[in-house]
Amino acid sequence: MNISQRFDLSGKAAVVTGGSQGIGFAIAELLSAFGAEVHIFDISSAGAAADSPFIYHALDLSDSSAVNEAVSTLPDNATLLVNNAGITRDASMKKMTSAQWQSVIDVNLTGVWNCTKAVAPYMLERAYGRIISAASVVGLYGNFGQANYVATKAGVIGLTKVWAREFGRKGVTANAIAPGFIATDMMLTIPEKVLKMMEEKAPVGRLGLPEEVANAYLFLASDEAAFINGATISVDGGLTL
Repeated sequence: MNISQRFDLSGKAAVVTGGSQGIGFAIAELLSAFGAEVHIFDISSAGAAADSPFIYHALDLSDSSAVNEAVSTLPDNATLLVNNAGITRDASMKKMTSAQWQSVIDVNLTGVWNCTKAVAPYMLERAYGRIISAASVVGLYGNFGQANYVATKAGVIGLTKVWAREFGRKGVTANAIAPGFIATDMMLTIPEKVLKMMEEKAPVGRLGLPEEVANAYLFLASDEAAFINGATISVDGGLTL
């Protein structure tokens, strides 16, 4: 059996939140390459090309009504959910405003809750599903100046464990991916000196690629990962050793 057969997602539809760019786009591309019909939930569909293989749904993930409406239009085979969307509004505790705190909570945590609550019932009806959510190494170990972001990623890890317990016996697994420093367009705007320090922190001596994170999502989305449930898998080049 070749790799395409082992990770074949034909006949399945996937929702990828925040899939218009960065890691989310890499995930969407890979799931599509292995046969999934990919629906992207994002705040805007402006990045959608005319010849895009994806189906875009422009919506605010923090708006449960908008999420429910979008989910109601999905095909019956929508059994893969990738909760990838996330934002940052970094500041130290002393300087962080209530608006900065709340905006990150709304997208990174409430958005994950809204999407999972809307999609999970369809998975449970079919006794099959994969819920894969974006955590972060900072959700495991903390990070200066990111109280809001860290709180959401730690929350995602906790929700993943709850859903693994609640849904596991019904054929639906829940897992999380915790990336380290990844070379996205956003990351590459950081000063070169800081990027060099990040590279040196990881035992592999470099930043990760979005495609390398996407590979972990593909595995967890496949039937090959059927016995993995409630796990948080670090994709960080050994950063947290």
